[in-house]
Amino acid sequence: MAILVTGGAGYIGSHTVVELQNAGYDVVVVDNLCNSSEKSLERVAKITGKEVPFYKADILDREALENIFAKEQIDSVIHFAGLKAVGESVAKPWEYYENNITGTLVLLDVMRKNGVKNIIFSSSSTVYGTPDTIPVTEESPKKECTNPYGWTKSMLEQILTDIQKADNEWNVILLRYFNPIGAHKSGTIGENPNGIPNNLMPYITQVAVGKLEKLGVFGDDYDTPDGTGVRDYIHVVDLALGHVKALKKIEEKAGLCIYNLGTGVGYSVLDIVKNFEEANGVKIPYVIKERRAGDIAANYADATKAKNELGWVAQNGIREMCEDSWRWQSNNPNGYED
Repeated sequence: MAILVTGGAGYIGSHTVVELQNAGYDVVVVDNLCNSSEKSLERVAKITGKEVPFYKADILDREALENIFAKEQIDSVIHFAGLKAVGESVAKPWEYYENNITGTLVLLDVMRKNGVKNIIFSSSSTVYGTPDTIPVTEESPKKECTNPYGWTKSMLEQILTDIQKADNEWNVILLRYFNPIGAHKSGTIGENPNGIPNNLMPYITQVAVGKLEKLGVFGDDYDTPDGTGVRDYIHVVDLALGHVKALKKIEEKAGLCIYNLGTGVGYSVLDIVKNFEEANGVKIPYVIKERRAGDIAANYADATKAKNELGWVAQNGIREMCEDSWRWQSNNPNGYED
């Protein structure tokens, strides 16, 4: 039986495929390649020594999904596919709701019609909105999201919860990620955004490699130690391993489970810049800009529940995250483009 990974050619998806294959799972990938490259899967195959069956298709395309389920013996789905840029979601709410929510509804319908009722959903710490207290636990209330991207994650969590409540044959695991950075130790797969990066680390690495002149730091007047936003950064390989642990939980017929995946440590934007410079001996010039719509001051995780129930703990510290990010970018200045 195979695990279907939607969005499996993307940043988190490709790293998860590596760890699933290493753990002995058969993996099938579906991705529309709108923000990813098929080359990532060629490199995954080099890392693991196993081919990755790949279908270029959109989760909105019911017929394409039906064909995949007809051809492959799918047992569980890990669902990454979705648009994910906070700022863009504010500018293009319809596109985000259509792609992320309608696409997921199509996927879930095809799953249930094929008797596949196991799903691990890629959610986000953004569902906590502006938290009352940090670190946030899974019991922390979900709040008003600050952008449409966040709302798609929050609404999909509700949809999946309701589906599982209505039919207890479903096993649904909601993984709330904090901020994934880093790359595979081989330096051959990593984060490869189209255009100007929305996330901090690829922005830093593109400045370091000379593609961008300087880092824009959005806001230095937040209520944080140095005024810049504080986040919980997690190594993407640790995050990928969290999905392997979550699959083991599904095999126990877990029902509905929710886990934070983070390190429990908050770093500010300027902390990351300083750590990157120290780890790699590269200077990162930056300029302070206006705050960005939809951003909050601080957010980091309490990941005790994942430790207790999944046996999962993040292994990599900030130094490894910075070194691995730079190894990927310096080896691949143009990402997957030659």
